[in-house]
Amino acid sequence: MQVDLHGDLMVTALEQVFPNFGGDPGASFEEGVLIWDIADPVRPRRLGHYRTGGTGTHRNLYPGGRYVHLAAGAPGFRGNIYVILDIADPRHPREAGRWWVPGQREDERPGPGLAHGRHRDHAAASGFCCSAEHDVSLHGPAYPVGNLVYLPYGGAGLVVLDIADPARPRPVGRLPFSPPFHSRFGVHGVLPLPGRDIAFANSEDVSYGTGPAHHASLVDISDPRNPFLLSLLPEPVPPRGAEYADFSARGGWSGPHNVNHHQHHPDVQRQGDLLHIAHFNAGLRIYDISNPRLPREAGYFMPPEPTRRYGPMPEGELTLQTEDVVVDRRGYIYVTDKNQGLWILRHTPPRR
Repeated sequence: MQVDLHGDLMVTALEQVFPNFGGDPGASFEEGVLIWDIADPVRPRRLGHYRTGGTGTHRNLYPGGRYVHLAAGAPGFRGNIYVILDIADPRHPREAGRWWVPGQREDERPGPGLAHGRHRDHAAASGFCCSAEHDVSLHGPAYPVGNLVYLPYGGAGLVVLDIADPARPRPVGRLPFSPPFHSRFGVHGVLPLPGRDIAFANSEDVSYGTGPAHHASLVDISDPRNPFLLSLLPEPVPPRGAEYADFSARGGWSGPHNVNHHQHHPDVQRQGDLLHIAHFNAGLRIYDISNPRLPREAGYFMPPEPTRRYGPMPEGELTLQTEDVVVDRRGYIYVTDKNQGLWILRHTPPRR
């Protein structure tokens, strides 16, 4: 997440703005993460600043405690890599460890047995290898569970690391998604479901409906060394009378984007049998995943079409683009749209 908090600390991401989002590649920019004291939320105090030395950080996760998990653009690498940031002293954050997919480092060539990150003693045993030639970048947020962390690593798929020793992240398992699904953001987000040996994973389709299929998936992670696909969530169906046959044909980006990631926050609803997905031009989609082999749509909300453009996205036709979703412990659903701001919703299941 670009902003994440736990207790009295908040972490905010800084990143160079992409050109298609209105950024100037030649302009100066701040990068990395800022650490804040929010004990007095009306008067937050800036404590520290960690710089990657590159493009900054995209989507990060701070579940409390000593470590922040970063998707970082670092010099000498193609795409974002995984960085573990030690904030035991929040005024002087320091890197504790890092890991990358073979081939991401500009001076290395991927090959059989090439290890990941700083240490090369585990690769042959793990059999973990993939190429960084196409669309391999950690989108984030990285999601830690105990001594494991689950990484949504773009064209490299879903990656599982052992971080018992933060200085020596060790590859455990991987589930590739590209091909058959598109590769640029082949795995955009991962969410291990609390109390279940299941994770949600999804891509992000930025092709305006012209590329390979996107996906929203449920994955069995009972054996982190061998994650496997359980099911694909059904595609949203256009409302009756719509002028488009499917959402990929209606303009804007289509497919899943973000889910309710903040499972460490006490005011956020714990993930249960209903999964809330911001689905770009299909609005908010709610899925019943009580049977992970047979997920089904349980509700949706499509905001009205925007009437005013506040930025360059989406390119071309102006249409709704539902971006993010958070559900609080009271059941209120908060969804954002690129050109309409914030909607506050409540889901009422039909009576049986």
